[in-house]
Amino acid sequence: MKLVIGGCNQGKLDYVMEALGSEDSIVYNGAAFTCNVNPPEGTVVVVNRLHLFVRECLMRDGDPEKEMDAFVERFPDCIIISDEVGNGIVPVDKFERKWREKTGRLLTHLARNATEVTRVFCGIGQKIK
Repeated sequence: MKLVIGGCNQGKLDYVMEALGSEDSIVYNGAAFTCNVNPPEGTVVVVNRLHLFVRECLMRDGDPEKEMDAFVERFPDCIIISDEVGNGIVPVDKFERKWREKTGRLLTHLARNATEVTRVFCGIGQKIK
């Protein structure tokens, strides 16, 4: 599994798609993503906006880490893209704080287990693992 992180609107998906070149791939959007997908065999699975998946998962009282672990086990060559949401002012809203905390902890967990971690800033990728 590869993890790509960076700020909002920094070109993470474009960076990944350019790196994939002509490889067959399918991109799932985090807001509507479920871990029960069945992509065509031989395609590279890309999950974009993981931070939105975490939000949706928490809203339905799911366990984002458990669900993503099962997903990565099924698709060990997947690429996961997420915004960094832990910078800036701490939200006043309790749910927003929980979402931010869960997203950060999930990204830490995924980074620890990823074969590669890249941070994208202004469309430029910097390999950090």
